[in-house]
Amino acid sequence: MKSRLLGGLAALLLAVVGAILLFVYVQGASARAQAGLEPVDVLVVTQQVPAGTSSADLTGKVRSQALPKSAVPEGALTSLDQQAGKVTAVALEPGEQLLSARLVDPRELTPGTVPVPQGLEEVTLLLSPERILGGRIEAGDTVTIFTSFEKDDQKTGLLFHDVLITAVQKAPSPSKEGSGSGTSEKAVEMPSGSAFITVARNDADAAKLVFSAEFGKLWLAKQTADTAKTNPPVTTFGGLF
Repeated sequence: MKSRLLGGLAALLLAVVGAILLFVYVQGASARAQAGLEPVDVLVVTQQVPAGTSSADLTGKVRSQALPKSAVPEGALTSLDQQAGKVTAVALEPGEQLLSARLVDPRELTPGTVPVPQGLEEVTLLLSPERILGGRIEAGDTVTIFTSFEKDDQKTGLLFHDVLITAVQKAPSPSKEGSGSGTSEKAVEMPSGSAFITVARNDADAAKLVFSAEFGKLWLAKQTADTAKTNPPVTTFGGLF
């Protein structure tokens, strides 16, 4: 009788201890789960985005969404504030989080070229060095394009601002070996030939560029972040002075 009583008490004690341990475990698991569910606001893609899309064009294609912290990978972006000038390195699909690794400098994608923004097309122009800053125009630059015509009345006008250069093809520089010129290594090398300059524009603008190249002359001016953009009148000989 006594042994049965002791056995019952031991079983009861084990049950109580087990219940306490189970309660502690469940509470710890709940705390861990709550920590993992801590919401974090990240940018999520809402529609298909092709590779080469500029960060400026992503505004309407992503939205801020609260996700559990445990589901947010390293490098997930919370805003586009620090991504100016970058483009998507790959195509993005709806529902995926926007990662910093997906946005890169355009020059990192393919040497000598940059992606064509969505909706635009490429057109190539053959231009002599003096029309492309002595050959210093590079892929990724943004330029202003001017055009001049001699027929009927000589005139020069601004054609477009904010033209993206997507590719530049130049002849290789001649070897300097044995030149014996003794010029300073810091001197700017003189251009030796024309270059193919490829730009991205819509079809209507491309038609204007082709017309200007066929029947007039084109000049490119490289823009900077601080370039002031105005709408100057067409310059003619009579109005030059």
